[in-house]
Amino acid sequence: MGLYTNRTQRDGKTQVPVWFMRQAGRYHSHYQNIRKDSDFVTMCKQPDLACEITMGPMRDFKFDAAILFSDILYPLELFNMGLVYNPGPKMDMKLDSVDRLKEMQPNQTCADYYKFQADALTLLKKELPQEKTLLGFVGAPFTLYTYAVEGGHSGNLTDSKKGFYDGRWQGFLELLIPTMIENIEIQIKGGADGICLFDTAVGEMDLNDFKAYPLQALKTVTKAIKAKYPDIPLTYYSKLTHVDYLRAIEDDNLDVLGVDWRTNLPAVLKEFSKDYYIQGNLDPSHLHLPWELLEGKLEKWWASMNTGDLDLSKWIAGLGHGVLQHTPEENVRNTVKYIQDNFIY
Repeated sequence: MGLYTNRTQRDGKTQVPVWFMRQAGRYHSHYQNIRKDSDFVTMCKQPDLACEITMGPMRDFKFDAAILFSDILYPLELFNMGLVYNPGPKMDMKLDSVDRLKEMQPNQTCADYYKFQADALTLLKKELPQEKTLLGFVGAPFTLYTYAVEGGHSGNLTDSKKGFYDGRWQGFLELLIPTMIENIEIQIKGGADGICLFDTAVGEMDLNDFKAYPLQALKTVTKAIKAKYPDIPLTYYSKLTHVDYLRAIEDDNLDVLGVDWRTNLPAVLKEFSKDYYIQGNLDPSHLHLPWELLEGKLEKWWASMNTGDLDLSKWIAGLGHGVLQHTPEENVRNTVKYIQDNFIY
């Protein structure tokens, strides 16, 4: 289907489409019922379970797009880093020296390793209604690199930044980028209508370093994918970045920029809608409020966007990050319904 090309029409007007990062996750009773009998890795790697978990919020909350239930860190398992979930991700090895790169050669072909994603997407393509978009995703290069170096993406990421100058960053990219491109291709061939690249760590970067390192790696990936799949939309989400970072991106191979809740969404849409779709950016914490307060937030959100001078055809409504654990399901259901009933132009 592509990038919401079949936006819902009502009485000659168009609905702003909506989907949430982590819309299939721990907050959802459907997920929890499956989790009782399965560990996280099995849920990701058993295609019928991944398909069912992805479909749960589509049936329950009627989102306009489904996103494959998987995890961004599987490339690190492919690189022999001893990835386990207990319950969160941990690795036996860290990229603490250039010598570690010798131990990180891929242990399988990408076709064999990522077959679980391809098979899940194939099942989803059959299950999803035609008017719904099916999204695949990967972690963006810098965020995967910070996990390899530090085991996570929080804090100042000092060791990761040191790695720009001691060979670890470049060596990691030499391993990662060919396999990431192949992973994205596998997802597209499996049936993904679009691909998201999630960069939750990049907001810790100095702007000049962002331009020199993460952004150049990202552009290598997007250029390669668009050369082969020019009609597949690519989304780049960056957390904790501000408008100067968005201005620096300048990537003709990206179709969508995802922004977090710290961003002035009307201003971003006004400035960048000529070049990109914009996705975002409700604060996920607002979904924990009593409904009457949340409803007021949504009403003000729409009022800030529906001003007559914004190209709302270039907006995809969503959260500024993923749905948080313990989010009330009813608030997710009511929020999606409110958007679909009221965000109409």
